[in-house]
Amino acid sequence: MSQAAIQLQGIGKSWGDHAVLKHIDLSIPEGQFTALLGPSGCGKSTLLRIIAGLEQPTTGTLLIDGHDATYQEPAQRGLTMVFQSYALFPHLTVAHNILFGLQVRGVSKAEQHKRLQEALALTNLDGLEHRRPAQLSGGQRQRVALARSIVSGHRICLMDEPLSNLDAKLRHSVRHEIRALQQRLGLTVVYVTHDQTEAMGMADQVVLLNAGSIAQQGSAQELYQEPNSIFTAGFIGSPPMMLIHSDFVPLALWPTRYGFDLPHRVSIGVRPEQLQLHEPTADSVAVTVVHQEFQGADAYVYVRLKDGNTLIVRAPHQLRFMAGERCGLSWNPAHAFYFSQDTGARLQLASPVLAD
Repeated sequence: MSQAAIQLQGIGKSWGDHAVLKHIDLSIPEGQFTALLGPSGCGKSTLLRIIAGLEQPTTGTLLIDGHDATYQEPAQRGLTMVFQSYALFPHLTVAHNILFGLQVRGVSKAEQHKRLQEALALTNLDGLEHRRPAQLSGGQRQRVALARSIVSGHRICLMDEPLSNLDAKLRHSVRHEIRALQQRLGLTVVYVTHDQTEAMGMADQVVLLNAGSIAQQGSAQELYQEPNSIFTAGFIGSPPMMLIHSDFVPLALWPTRYGFDLPHRVSIGVRPEQLQLHEPTADSVAVTVVHQEFQGADAYVYVRLKDGNTLIVRAPHQLRFMAGERCGLSWNPAHAFYFSQDTGARLQLASPVLAD
């Protein structure tokens, strides 16, 4: 297992009576890509700023490479940062923007030239070093910001929603470029995003934040396949997991063979690709089709429950459902998840009951 490049121990941050972060314990492995993911206002950018030294925590300790960095100045922390806004000097050329930090630090011209050539090659900016930011596309400007980070020589790179200003197609390509660079250079990256596609497609470790606390952390596969709460289930996945109140679920769709003791207030979670639409039966959930979206290989079928809530079913594109059509909805109980509506926590099934 990789040693921790960054450790956060009991980190809290409050503005007056408002707690933005609540006792964050987190280990960020050296040489890996960690994504801080969550909705707006969850505290992910504040956490990144605390790691950078741009904010100080109200409580807790921050260790970088095993040394207490809680109150260190940003320049003393041995890290670099890539911002959402690129933070380029408009009057400087690409080369001068990339080298600005090295010039301030008094690095020799020979070393500057060497690092510049390496960074230009790594970021596919060869031939653009004499242009100014206004003469570059959004993706090229972001690569200049990445190149500036690379030449710094620091092994820790913090990124604050660096792709949010790019269009969808460009985000996809630059995302792959960032991940390839991180792996090639062995960088420790901490990446803030509200876009789960970015986090799940790039990160070795995803840290999902909710209301200032860590809701769940682990690999993208772990968060997708083993959500520990309604929040994680509803945030991870596109479309996310569908949640159905137990009142609408017939006994045939409960895992009775597993000795499940049915609580009164349960939400059943099923991924859209596990849901099946068919003719109505007594052993299925009654739904009405709202509309269908063609998505290429698949289609998203929106259906409405009796309580008015809408679910999304991921179905093969060749199936056709008409608005207003009444259907039965079912799934394999072994593929479902069960959550307490009172606490939001996932409920664990009892051990399997052997058949007589």
